[in-house]
Amino acid sequence: MKLFTSSLVFALLSSTVSAAPVLLTNIQGYGFDTKGELTQFSQLAFDDQSGKVLARGNQLSGFEQAKPLDGQGKTLLPGLIDGHGHVLGLGQNLNQVDLRNSRSEAEAVTAVAAFAKSQPQAQWVLGRGWNQVLWPKRQFPGKTLLDEAIADKPVWLTRIDGHAGWANSKALALAGISKETLDPPGGEIIRDAKGNPTGVLIDNAMLLLEKHIPQSTEDERQAALQAAFSHLLSLGITSVHDAGIDAATLQTYQQLKSRQQLPVRIYAMLSATDPQLKSWLQAGPLLDPADQLVVRSVKIYGDGALGSRGAALIQPYSDKPEQKGLFVTQPDQLTAVMKLTLEAGFQTNVHAIGDLTNRLVLDRFEQLATDEQRRQGRHRVEHAQIVAPKDIPRFAKLHILPAMQPTHATSDKNMAQDRLGVARLRGAYAWKTFVDQGSRIVGGSDFPVELANPFFGIHAAVTRQDQQNQPVGGWLPEQRLTLTQALKAFTVDAAYGAFQEQTMGSLLPGQWADFILIDRNIYQIPAEQLWQVQVQQSWVAGQQKYQASI
Repeated sequence: MKLFTSSLVFALLSSTVSAAPVLLTNIQGYGFDTKGELTQFSQLAFDDQSGKVLARGNQLSGFEQAKPLDGQGKTLLPGLIDGHGHVLGLGQNLNQVDLRNSRSEAEAVTAVAAFAKSQPQAQWVLGRGWNQVLWPKRQFPGKTLLDEAIADKPVWLTRIDGHAGWANSKALALAGISKETLDPPGGEIIRDAKGNPTGVLIDNAMLLLEKHIPQSTEDERQAALQAAFSHLLSLGITSVHDAGIDAATLQTYQQLKSRQQLPVRIYAMLSATDPQLKSWLQAGPLLDPADQLVVRSVKIYGDGALGSRGAALIQPYSDKPEQKGLFVTQPDQLTAVMKLTLEAGFQTNVHAIGDLTNRLVLDRFEQLATDEQRRQGRHRVEHAQIVAPKDIPRFAKLHILPAMQPTHATSDKNMAQDRLGVARLRGAYAWKTFVDQGSRIVGGSDFPVELANPFFGIHAAVTRQDQQNQPVGGWLPEQRLTLTQALKAFTVDAAYGAFQEQTMGSLLPGQWADFILIDRNIYQIPAEQLWQVQVQQSWVAGQQKYQASI
């Protein structure tokens, strides 16, 4: 499939249609100036035809003929940007069994059985969100209880981090996974004492099963994406960096854009595992003057996740000394794919959670690109979760952006020390260390791994606590960000990570009028209440896209 550069129709229309200014008053507005400093204002003028901000301030003049709009004293922020999410996965998740709140294996199975009963037409029973670390025995589940509950249909349940899956015997049989099946490179089939599969597959072993799940139809993909868009807008997210899309999803995005059905801005990363990668790179970036759909980056998969012990570590896991993690992409192949994307002039964004993978990725950026290429490319490490302390300064030296998700820390705090020991935590979830050295953090959530609500992420970044205010004082509290630093990560700095800081994220005149109105002033409430913020309205390009029900 050939990529194409968007036409100039939008730009031509913008120049020929007469301005229709709107003056939004009675707001507690926050944005950023050209230096990235926080600025406040009580009025915002924008053009609802071109979709651009015209002016902001406290006593704007020259807008006497503008359409008045009363903000009713609400707080206004730039539209929030999620710098790492999975939009199709989120939409699909909304129609699958959610196991995020299950407190035991048995409770998860009960939820799956109830969901299966409510979906008799489904060929497969699919779900996501289980986390054995939160269960009493903290052990991986197995197929036994699933088989007792559902024996006639295949069941496949993805772990919360997306790096492990749990199947019943029917699903394993359909995939041909047995005692004789070998572990694939970068994957592991969890086995019992006799060598039989237990039902849990790690990282690349998941592919052995997932290729047997019926592919979504075009209509199903569109429905899932629209469900995701509505959900994201209700949370104040006006732009998403979609972290790894395949050819079918790109085609769906292009169709939605052609029909003007993209209410959320999409900055998509092409999946390095898609067979069409080379032809994509040869076709060149997909750019868009309207910033609705931009494709100029590639998502490469380095290692697995910490919770499933798939993150590749320099030294063995503290709680399992015989394991050091997994490379989802083997080092030689990682070098080849990074070289391919860098030479094609695409932004190269590599998933790296473990300290070994982070080091290998930094090494390759240093070896494969010049300083100018790295500076211009704004290449990223997605997650940058566990980094050897001596490697953190290399991000700044090499101009590599850390794309980090604050809620990963508050979710992982229950097991990170077990996995890593105390010493390695010095370079784990180290947001403040990155910010202090001048690195711009691309903030995100990694939804549906975590919940998409950006205020959960801002709260986690500022407090280093969960929503029960635990632990007291915060987990690794020296890595807390200020509220403004956290807000920048989800606005102007996330925009920078997509080459879009000139058009969004700050609400400067000339930028897109992407903004949200919320129910409380985040600068006037206790930090522990940040996660409770509710979005009242979401606007994209001067058009209201979401209104909370009264």
